[in-house]
Amino acid sequence: MNTNKNYKILAITLARGGSKRVPRKNIKDLCGKPLLQYTTDEVKKSKYINKYIISTDDDEIIYFCKKENIDYHKRPSIYAQDTSTSASAIQNVLDDYTDYDIIVEIMCTNPLKKVNHIDECIEKLINGDYDSVVSVVRIWDNHPSRVKFIKDDLLHDFYPEIPESRRQDLTPEAYARNGSIYAFWKESFEKYKNRLGEKCSPYIMPEENTINIDEPIDFELAKLTIQKQNKSISNIDYESKMDGGCSNEW
Repeated sequence: MNTNKNYKILAITLARGGSKRVPRKNIKDLCGKPLLQYTTDEVKKSKYINKYIISTDDDEIIYFCKKENIDYHKRPSIYAQDTSTSASAIQNVLDDYTDYDIIVEIMCTNPLKKVNHIDECIEKLINGDYDSVVSVVRIWDNHPSRVKFIKDDLLHDFYPEIPESRRQDLTPEAYARNGSIYAFWKESFEKYKNRLGEKCSPYIMPEENTINIDEPIDFELAKLTIQKQNKSISNIDYESKMDGGCSNEW
């Protein structure tokens, strides 16, 4: 990482109380702790973030912040509607927190991301010539060559110039934002009035660290994934205890 300048880095998580498809989603229990806490636990481990703010309109989330010793910003209801944009909610925070160079929006709807993903996004932004760095994941079944629209009860290609291929032969590789991390220069945000700017670079995350909870089925999939991960960790710990925690090397 370029250490010629010490940039001040502000991380923001937008966590409003309302959610229509998954009620109380951000504070809903997921394998023993609130969904939001999977994000806050990882942010606390970052070696670069100077300040972390949760923007919320919800009293229960504010209580969670106080309990976890996390700073919060009480979001006015005008910025907490279904039609409110992320940019407007972020700007509302920045109106009170002005002395920062880099903003990192860390979304709480993906409980599988880890601190290394956050820090590597920040490193890429600082070391590159970009307005922003955004986490993405490679997509397969939703590749543009496979996406159709319906007209006159017939399927039509959105992109007929891209031939449909076998899954392993799909070209060019396609990526989608995975609802995890947006790292961007505050100056760019103020200039373009959005998180991406003109030069947006991808940070490619593994599929196993990607799930964006938007529907009830997503929540169940996240639960199964976390239970599987916890079981794997338990098995590793058990095997380590069985061999005394030592390697086989002498």
